[in-house]
Amino acid sequence: MQSKKELYRCGEKLRQVRERRGLTLKQVAQQADISESLVSQIERNKVSPSVETLLTISAILDVNLEYLFEGYRQEVAVRVIKGHDRRKISEDEVVYEEVVKPASSDGVHAIESYLITIPPGGNTHRGSYGHPGREMGYILQGKAELQYESNTFKLNEGDSVSFSASSPHVLYNKGNKELKAIWVVTPPQRFS
Repeated sequence: MQSKKELYRCGEKLRQVRERRGLTLKQVAQQADISESLVSQIERNKVSPSVETLLTISAILDVNLEYLFEGYRQEVAVRVIKGHDRRKISEDEVVYEEVVKPASSDGVHAIESYLITIPPGGNTHRGSYGHPGREMGYILQGKAELQYESNTFKLNEGDSVSFSASSPHVLYNKGNKELKAIWVVTPPQRFS
């Protein structure tokens, strides 16, 4: 995983502004009362300048500090959920384990995913009235039956299914062992 220091490149922005303004390293260094070598190292992200030096260079280049720091606090695009940290929700004997955590910053593209474990003879309940969005499921283990509106779909290990979640739907375990399935829902419903 990259550190914040590796992700953030203030020096590159300073160099671009300096070059657009037609200033040399020597001119900026003289005005800032620092060495030309230090300006070069800052621009190549080899050193982190002091706040005072950064303010001075920013003033010389007439660059807004917001521009230099935009993106610094942005969330890293990769989210990891360790197996032992997975949130779980139980409804009757059905267990939902979070696989993908929805984030508010995802906006209309937010999804959630979970591992569903249904005991023999059990079934899900929440979708029985329908809800906005779409769902996709993949059967990892066992035999399932999806009741969608008035239609029934038999699903075995390795089968997948996708559908509009606005119609009533229920997933049943029709086998004699636990049913395990990966489920993806958008927009998030269960763990949001």
